[in-house]
Amino acid sequence: MRHANIKHGSFHLEEHNMRITRARARASVLGSSGRLPPLHPSTKQDKKHVLGAESKRSKRSASDENRPGTSSTATGVQPKRRAVLKDMTNVLHENSHMNCINGSKIQVKKGSDKRNNKAKPAVSVKLSQLQEKGKEDIADKVKKVKVEGSQEISSGANCKEDMLPQLSRYVTPAQCGLVHLVPVNRSSCKAIPLQDIMKKDESKVCRKQEGFANLGVADIDSRHKDPLMCSLYAPDIYNNLHAIEFDRRPSVDYLEKLQLDINKGMRGILIDWLVEVSEEYRLVPDTLYLTVNLIDRFLSENYIEKQKLQLLGVTCMLIASKFEEICAPRVEEFCFITDNTYSKEEVIKMESRVLNLLSFQLASPTTKKFLRRFIQAAQASYKVPSVELEFMANYLAELTLVDYGFLKFLPSLTAASAVFLARWTLDQSNHPWNPTLEHYTRYKVSELRTTVFALQELQMNTSGCTLNAIREKYRQPKFKSVATLAASKPVQSLF
Repeated sequence: MRHANIKHGSFHLEEHNMRITRARARASVLGSSGRLPPLHPSTKQDKKHVLGAESKRSKRSASDENRPGTSSTATGVQPKRRAVLKDMTNVLHENSHMNCINGSKIQVKKGSDKRNNKAKPAVSVKLSQLQEKGKEDIADKVKKVKVEGSQEISSGANCKEDMLPQLSRYVTPAQCGLVHLVPVNRSSCKAIPLQDIMKKDESKVCRKQEGFANLGVADIDSRHKDPLMCSLYAPDIYNNLHAIEFDRRPSVDYLEKLQLDINKGMRGILIDWLVEVSEEYRLVPDTLYLTVNLIDRFLSENYIEKQKLQLLGVTCMLIASKFEEICAPRVEEFCFITDNTYSKEEVIKMESRVLNLLSFQLASPTTKKFLRRFIQAAQASYKVPSVELEFMANYLAELTLVDYGFLKFLPSLTAASAVFLARWTLDQSNHPWNPTLEHYTRYKVSELRTTVFALQELQMNTSGCTLNAIREKYRQPKFKSVATLAASKPVQSLF
């Protein structure tokens, strides 16, 4: 490494192994002369020292010559020179002067250290002159930018799309300090009045109501202003349910083809017992319907022994509770309801088995989901909503859960038949079907005949079934004792 020793105002270069730091160099310079060498000697001074031909020197060059350290040029050591400020051309030509001035400001701040307090006044004078000149240029450019920006706004000219990524790659208005100069084209952002939107929605509703009125169909979705009713999305939701019910339905003959240890009676006993369990824990009806759906879908694809049938039942109810309930019962409660026949580990293991077999596809359109929509359509013909109609339709729909033969009917068809028979049971003066029900259920009267006949046999209990959990449930006064009601006229006369 090179080490500079200052002797009598001149530099002597020596080879030295010690590393020279700024502190040591400063200490050596101050120790010999007591003054700092000039920060940036001019090129004119370098030529004067090298050539030594000129005899006349200015006062400023003479003062520089008498200062220590100016003879360094004579020895061939060139001090590090500052970069010359120049026009740094960029994509945004208008902002190039801002980059130069910002750079000069940064350099001035860096050079304003205590170590450079004794630098030449010529450097500060030049910098101040450059700054003043740059500010004047910026002021002129800013005026041009304002004029050009206003002209562009008035003419409606827009930037080319291919230039946008290039502009974002370089200087932004925020970096140049010209944020307040960026024009905002507020004329392009046209506010749409709320009244226009409301008028369009009202016109759509009016056209829809006129179309329904011509067909004799009541619009059941326009009467609900409660957002929780999802009246705007209800048609799309039930269109989706009608499509999914074909994919998520169980096999209609799995007891004959797959299951050897289980028969119709065992399945009926299990579901009748699960009705009592749902009443004991006060579960919502959707949990019971989903439980039966999960049982049938599992038995349609997997063989199971009769000793594990009750375990499958409580496990499916546990899964359905987690899916439908706000506060689902714990695993220990389902173990307790089976008189601890099965342990917690067995229930958890069966739960994993069921979920993996069904690929976690639990959202299945059951009869209860369609029943809500169809009851709402049936209530449209009443001036006052009928509570008995709702309870009767739910009673008839739950009776189909126990009967294995109803697996051959789609859930939507079963729900429509339950509403048909419920209306006929409560009122035999009018036909239970109308254009509104036909529109929302998508079934004609002729398509309901077989299902309605089978459902009436369940209602009258013509087979003498001893499973009475559902009947006892709907004999209670809170359900208006609809299980005790029956139609005085046969339903066969309607077809």
